[in-house]
Amino acid sequence: MATTKTASPKKNQGFQGVRGAFWIIIVCAIVAFIVFFTWFGHASHFADESMEQPTDVWGTIFKGGIIVPVIHSLLLTVIAMSIERWLALKTAFGKGSLPKFVESIKAALNANDFAKAKQLCDKQKGSVANVVYASLNAYDEMQSTSGIKKAQKVAKIQQAHEEATQLEMPTLTMNLPIIATIVTLGTLTGLLGTVVGMIRSFSALSAGGGADSAALSQGISEALINTAFGIATSWFAVVSYNYYTNKVDKLTYALDEVGYSIAQTYEANHAEEA
Repeated sequence: MATTKTASPKKNQGFQGVRGAFWIIIVCAIVAFIVFFTWFGHASHFADESMEQPTDVWGTIFKGGIIVPVIHSLLLTVIAMSIERWLALKTAFGKGSLPKFVESIKAALNANDFAKAKQLCDKQKGSVANVVYASLNAYDEMQSTSGIKKAQKVAKIQQAHEEATQLEMPTLTMNLPIIATIVTLGTLTGLLGTVVGMIRSFSALSAGGGADSAALSQGISEALINTAFGIATSWFAVVSYNYYTNKVDKLTYALDEVGYSIAQTYEANHAEEA
């Protein structure tokens, strides 16, 4: 009985994502705190040296308290991760239109022109092209293999397709869980800042006699600013996560469609085999 081995997919070329995402978070946090203390907290944004009366929006943001740079760290992380995912998925999708590539591959398979199909993969590059190339190699290998049934050969082609897909999936979904976490974390951090600000406001109100207007306004500012930035961070994270998840789903559907076509083509071309 002849032995077979699964053909490995071609290696990706181009940006494949940042694996050390922890350092992206650290850098974003450092930038957020530096901007908070050097720009938002600059004396030019306040009416006096006590920095109690902001004169513009930057000073007002500074009065939001220490929770503000924490939320800004999350917001910058979402932006950085979104850019990282865009670059990685651009590489994964390849150079040309993915729907057009899938249709061209199916047309080549229908015409039994496997040389053209491989040429299309070489031209397209990306994750889909890598998986298709691995499946086509498995197809060629099964044609020259004897001693096993057709159903087993089809199963091996499908197995090669699935293994190649699994090798590509980490690149496609990398860092998306971080964005998904920030969807909730942004809102919760904003809520934390809101609670802290309201505590300060109620403390000013309970200080006997007339409330300290400066302390009261500072507490309200802290509450509202943190609420606004928390909501904005979660909004960006939700949009980013859903957008890139949808793109990954489209690529996965394309992989499944082509893999099914290759397996069906083998069955049709070898109907006489047992």
